[in-house]
Amino acid sequence: MKEGGVFMINIKEDPVLNPLNHSCAHLLAQAVKHIYPNAKFWVGPVIDSGFYYDMDLGDEVIKEEDLEKIEKEMKRLSKDGKRIVRKVLTRDEALSLFENDPYKIDLIENMKEDEEITCYTQGDFTDLCRGPHVESVKELKYFHLLKVSGAYYKGDSHNKMLQRVYGICFQKEEDLNDYLNFLEEAKKRDHKKLGKELDLFMMSEYGPGFPFFLPKGMILRNILENFWYQEHTKEGYQFIKTPIMLSRKLWETSGHWDNYRENMYTSEIDEKTFAIKPMNCPGGMLVYKNSLHSYKDLPLRIGELGQVHRHEASGALNGLFRVRTFTQDDAHLFMREDQIEEEVVRLIAFIDRIYRLFGLSYEIELSTRPKDKFIGTIESWNRAEEILKKACHASGHDCRINEGDGAFYGPKLDFHIQDSLGRVWQCGTIQLDNNLPERFDLTYIDKDGEKKRPIMLHRVIFGSIERFIGILIEHFGGAFPVWLSPVQVRVVPVSSEHHLEYAQKVYEIIQKSGIRVEIDDRNEKLGYRLRESQEKKIPYTLVLGSSEEERETVNIRFLKSEKTKEVSLEEFISFVKKKDEEKSLDYE
Repeated sequence: MKEGGVFMINIKEDPVLNPLNHSCAHLLAQAVKHIYPNAKFWVGPVIDSGFYYDMDLGDEVIKEEDLEKIEKEMKRLSKDGKRIVRKVLTRDEALSLFENDPYKIDLIENMKEDEEITCYTQGDFTDLCRGPHVESVKELKYFHLLKVSGAYYKGDSHNKMLQRVYGICFQKEEDLNDYLNFLEEAKKRDHKKLGKELDLFMMSEYGPGFPFFLPKGMILRNILENFWYQEHTKEGYQFIKTPIMLSRKLWETSGHWDNYRENMYTSEIDEKTFAIKPMNCPGGMLVYKNSLHSYKDLPLRIGELGQVHRHEASGALNGLFRVRTFTQDDAHLFMREDQIEEEVVRLIAFIDRIYRLFGLSYEIELSTRPKDKFIGTIESWNRAEEILKKACHASGHDCRINEGDGAFYGPKLDFHIQDSLGRVWQCGTIQLDNNLPERFDLTYIDKDGEKKRPIMLHRVIFGSIERFIGILIEHFGGAFPVWLSPVQVRVVPVSSEHHLEYAQKVYEIIQKSGIRVEIDDRNEKLGYRLRESQEKKIPYTLVLGSSEEERETVNIRFLKSEKTKEVSLEEFISFVKKKDEEKSLDYE
């Protein structure tokens, strides 16, 4: 359950926790039925983080404070120790058994003719279910209901809104307590909460899903973007900027109009339809076609921090994690077929260097050819998959196989990063594309003078600037390393009446050195100002009083530490600059 002191969990894939949580979903439904006799139930699946059950309670509403009452009934039922009994039903038996439950009737009627129908019974409660389950409810001891929310029947906004109760169940009390502590820590690190407290970004009712970056957030964003450009320059990339709105004809050529139209924002210009780009790729194709290319030019690495817009459902919006406009750190790499492996190995090493700098570990997943919808020959797919797998191994990494989950145009390597709480995020990806070079008739002149089709890789590292910032806020708990901190130093005079002149002098010298600094000369108690400096997650707070002024020194208070240190101002500036240049993850 734990690895390196970090909580790791995937309930759905765990052979023990999966049936345990599946059974606990039924226990939840049974308890709800006891408290709300008119309740009817839709589905209650196991998910990565536990289970949920969708239910129709008519006019009654479950509130957060009601979860404790439901839990109490679940514990009472668990102590009864009823066996969970499986039974196979004919279609007619199933329809008769659930004749008063329209949700179960719908499930039965939509089953295939030859599909086995089973139900599970525990005491006075029977539920339609495929299973599997544990043997008895007495095994369900260590569970907790997490939250309640709304969910449309069948996920369709035109249908009735049901109530969804989430929960989780473990074999051991220790594991449950660890998980609840993990949730508490995650709540403290919520990027929406910290984003507001640290003045990084805001959201507005005038633009749902369109984040506003505040001055301190822009400092962080600019640091990341400048870093992105610097690192890509070292790797031989060239940079472009493509228009944010382009003609419908382009999106028809790329295939987005047919396959992604419902997620695109459109406008009429000169009686012609234009669309705001949901992806940067088609613009990149036009840039490639703008000039002739020789085999000697390849590999060609083209990068773009391109802003895109996508019409996400309002219910899916979530801070910086799910927005309607974001900036992808896109790159499109054009190469000969004999260059693919070497280029992917180089790319993996590049991505590895970036993630390690932020203290992010990761795993690589190879998604292979879809079973039905794909373009190109099976031989070309097999060859491409083997090249990506070989490149992974050559770079010193294993890759987990995700069978059949490749894009229709080619296989891909996905990078699943793990943050400081053990949560996994899919950020980076390397996608081999045989589709767009064909659609846009991209060519290069080979050494024999013939036109040939280049191989193309799509590639992101951050995924999007906005989402990556959200991940970093939660990964660091808002306490960014020195090089990323919007404010690196805060100068605090002990008394504005007696020490402000020296504090102003120190502030000005630090500011001129290029370090991001601010001064807190408010007429507040010293303890209050020091606490606020800690709450704002500022790496270094300089406390300046009479003794510091006399010796022309500064007294450093380190974030997350009781430690203090008195040094000369020159020594302090040199120390901070070194931390910044080294992009160190620690403060001391």
